[in-house]
Amino acid sequence: MEVVDAVSVHFNGKAEVEDFDISAVVQPEPLPPIAAAENGDKRNGREIVLGKNVHTTCLEVTEPEANDEFTGDKEAYMASVLARYRKNLMERTKYHLGYPYNLDFDYGALGQLQHFSINNLGDPFIESNYGVHSRQFEVGVLDWFARLWEIEKNEYWGYITNCGTEGNLHGILVGREVFPDGVLYASRESHYSVFKAARMYRMDCEKVDCLISGEIDCADFKAKLLANKDKPAIINVNIGTTVKGAVDDLDLVIQTLEESGFSQDRFYIHCDGALFGLMMPFVKRAPKVTFKKPIGSVSVSGHKFVGCPMPCGVQITRMEHIDVLSSNVEYLASRDATIMGSRNGHAPIFLWYTLNRKGYKGFQKEVQKCLRNAHYLKDRLHDAGISAMLNELSSTVVFERPLDEEFVRRWQLACQGNIAHVVVMPSVTIEKLDDFLNELVEKRSTWYRDGGVQPPCIAADVGCENCACALHKLSVLS
Repeated sequence: MEVVDAVSVHFNGKAEVEDFDISAVVQPEPLPPIAAAENGDKRNGREIVLGKNVHTTCLEVTEPEANDEFTGDKEAYMASVLARYRKNLMERTKYHLGYPYNLDFDYGALGQLQHFSINNLGDPFIESNYGVHSRQFEVGVLDWFARLWEIEKNEYWGYITNCGTEGNLHGILVGREVFPDGVLYASRESHYSVFKAARMYRMDCEKVDCLISGEIDCADFKAKLLANKDKPAIINVNIGTTVKGAVDDLDLVIQTLEESGFSQDRFYIHCDGALFGLMMPFVKRAPKVTFKKPIGSVSVSGHKFVGCPMPCGVQITRMEHIDVLSSNVEYLASRDATIMGSRNGHAPIFLWYTLNRKGYKGFQKEVQKCLRNAHYLKDRLHDAGISAMLNELSSTVVFERPLDEEFVRRWQLACQGNIAHVVVMPSVTIEKLDDFLNELVEKRSTWYRDGGVQPPCIAADVGCENCACALHKLSVLS
């Protein structure tokens, strides 16, 4: 039995040593037994389903050997695993096209901060008892976005979220708290997190039809509003839909609400600007997202157009709305109106660093580059006889789904039904697009060589004028 000395203080004020049996409180065998595989669980032979997103490999966690401290074998093993993983990341980054992440960033200067556990728990504007935080950076970032979306510092409240989904969850929650009996309206092409919010908050939800572009159909929106005239409206407006990159016309949405008899005190609008929320302010003819219009909140992702090594986002709402959510937390010596408890304190620093380096003018240049390269991709697809569509205000190019799933995985394309898309981000160069196009054209010559299989008709998804199938290709070429 292992016994250690402990100090106890007796009533006579003298400290004496007493025996303490550590085995009475510590498990003698801390390592749990290895669980036997369940019937049918064939770790490496499991059936592949839903986009093949299953674990086919596993980096097992193993216990150190007794002499590892002296031999260094475990450290050498882990170093080799990480080196191989880094090489894999570099390789996969070369073929990243289907998801809206800007991979062109360098945060080497911030490496000096990785040794600190930075946590911004609680309200960004009220310092808690936890002193290792980055609130000063967070508020600086929030002020930058408040200026972008035209709301005064004393009129907004916001925080840096862990992702775009959290921004949607928070924005819709604020709407629900302002109008507890409100009905949530969202287009069918809204991000899945919007409908997740409806389920989580047990809200009545109306899915509104879309135009061929992916933009909300305000005629159907009006019909659904009139069917629920007795209840307030909570609306999700997309500043860039997930698949087609469509931008809902905010002005038309507000006009439709007013025409349907909804005054400004009977609706709440949340703008989901996950990707394009930072791009639209720099695009001519784009519906302006501004708090000078009767909107309630805006959210944007920080790891998408900005570029950040960890998921994060920004959520801003009106100060007048936030009191319905906030509560005092004595444990933190702060107030809290956020979704999460602990919040990544490193993310605000990364965002602050990039916003300072690029500024509004830097982002304007990157927006121009993305839109120009997206038009280049769309034109080259059409020139090759491939169905493709690009919305006017978007950098998301939609085209026919490649026949070979291996090609889809290689280029990390996002697919839905018969269509796929490439999201042209600042890190996507003309050279990368050329490599993709050349390989796609070469592969298609093999897939459709004998005529037994034809390219899919995607007119229902992109319109007849953008479809190059056997039935519609004349309209594309004309």
